[in-house]
Amino acid sequence: KVKPQLEEKEGKTFDVFTAVEFKTQVVSGTNYFIKVHVGNDEFMHLRVFRSLPHENKPLSLHSYQSSKTKHDELSYF
Repeated sequence: KVKPQLEEKEGKTFDVFTAVEFKTQVVSGTNYFIKVHVGNDEFMHLRVFRSLPHENKPLSLHSYQSSKTKHDELSYF
C-alpha cells in the first residue's frame, strides 16, 4: 500500500519491492520501520504510520531513507 507513495516521492518505479525486516513503535497508532529491498544491492528504510482503527485512515508513508545496504541497521527515525 505504500509502494505507490514512495514511487511518487522518488519519481521512479521499483520492479523489486520486498520487505526484509521490520520493527514497530506504538504511538497514537503504530509506526512501522521497514527495510525494503528495491533491486540490485539497494535497500530503503521506510517509516509507515498506521492510525488507530477508529480513525479509519489509510497507511501512510511518513518518511524514508534511501541509499541503504542489506547490512545497515534498521533504526527508529
